[in-house]
Amino acid sequence: MGYRLDEIDKRVLYHLARDARNTSAPDVADEVNVSPGTIRNRIAQLEDRGIIEGYHADIDYERAEGMLTNRFKCTTGAADRGKLAKRVLQIPGVVNVREIMTGRDDLEVVAVGHDTEDLTRIGDAILELGVDIEDQDIVKREHFSPYRPYGPADTRRAPSITDFMSLTGDAEVVELTVDEDAPITGRSLRAANADDLLDEGLLVVAIERDGEVVTPHGETTIEAGDLVTVFVRSGQGDRLESAFAARER
Repeated sequence: MGYRLDEIDKRVLYHLARDARNTSAPDVADEVNVSPGTIRNRIAQLEDRGIIEGYHADIDYERAEGMLTNRFKCTTGAADRGKLAKRVLQIPGVVNVREIMTGRDDLEVVAVGHDTEDLTRIGDAILELGVDIEDQDIVKREHFSPYRPYGPADTRRAPSITDFMSLTGDAEVVELTVDEDAPITGRSLRAANADDLLDEGLLVVAIERDGEVVTPHGETTIEAGDLVTVFVRSGQGDRLESAFAARER
């Protein structure tokens, strides 16, 4: 049985996951009405129990040196998968290895290389260990978020994004579920545009409601639970969230 977290533990984990570098014990202490010393003790206890396993920098290798980040989906079929994972981690260029509990692909390897030839070298080294590579793809970027149930009660909830597809020209098609407390809920698209809820160039292209697809027009009203397909340009993510996320309470 895992260690039972109380509200202070959860709040510590939330803030460290959100921004470990700029989170101070006094900041968290003020929020939960305890002393900074209590927060430092809780962090030490969480580290001792292995709940906090480390603090790692999120590095954009493409911006750093124009390098490529590749994800290998692998199958080991080995009972000692943990030992094999540690051996894979020793391959130069490998920066992360995840052991997967279910499915055929039981090992996920993230590696960084200067070019495709370098990534091929890493792939060959993985194969030499007796690990089969089932699939691989280039990682553009990763996005992180703290586990929201561990945060403050009034933590702003993000819109429920269910799918997205990248297009050429720094554009994306995003599918999201509308929250009942979102600013756009109950408003027509025309009113949302008039109130500046939707950024210029952001276009609602389809709405699925009660199993039926609604073709949106100016007088279409957005309702809670709608599955909305939106065309967005690069840099419009914040505006998308501000319109479709739940209001702060």
